[in-house]
Amino acid sequence: MIIDLRQVALTYQSPDGEVEALRDISFGMEEGEFVSIVGPSGCGKSTLLSVIAGLETPTGGTVTVDGEPVTAPSPKVGFMPQRDHLFEWRTIWSNVTLGLQIRHTNTPKEQAHVHTLLDRYGLAEFVGKRPSQLSGGMRQRCALIRTLASDPCILLLDEPFSALDYQTRLTVSADIYDIIRQEHKTALLVTHDIAEAISLSDRILVLSARPAVIRSIHSLDALQGLSPLERRDTPAFHTVFNAVWKELNADV
Repeated sequence: MIIDLRQVALTYQSPDGEVEALRDISFGMEEGEFVSIVGPSGCGKSTLLSVIAGLETPTGGTVTVDGEPVTAPSPKVGFMPQRDHLFEWRTIWSNVTLGLQIRHTNTPKEQAHVHTLLDRYGLAEFVGKRPSQLSGGMRQRCALIRTLASDPCILLLDEPFSALDYQTRLTVSADIYDIIRQEHKTALLVTHDIAEAISLSDRILVLSARPAVIRSIHSLDALQGLSPLERRDTPAFHTVFNAVWKELNADV
């Protein structure tokens, strides 16, 4: 497994005392899988991504990425947050190569890779533009290309479409799905949108309210081979949607 969590737990200190965020989280992902995590607000979804990314240290259990224990951020893992975080004073080229500059890996070879990504996904003509000159969807593609620039094998996506309006969100999420599949990446997505999770994923993990445990795992084998938009018109989509919705509302 490229991602493997065994009995992961996380308790942190707050002004009011200890808070148990995660309890006994165990699951694995195979290379090339796309898995989504859904759960109630504040249950620890983003915290779980931070643990896998090496940004948070679990207080129990083990996390391995590509067979290696996670003790710090790894170049094998790319993180895409909720906002695109493109800097207006930098051109699109300067934005998408920012990570390479920070890592001191902005070599001709890496730059050629970024040029290929920009050309492949329709952004090559905008390299000299500023973020405000691009649509919301194009900005999100730039943010993903910035994440892909260092060629990570795993992408952690923390609600990357939440700032977009509904129609743009449908289009952009389908675009990002296509890019991730074409680049053969393993992806783990946190989202509040059940329909989005079903449209994009191979499997869905449903977390309980805090402290988060895995309430269920839904396989979406019946939807394989269909595009995100095609999935929404199938009986299997509605069956899974209703099941996940009931689980998320069980504690309400």
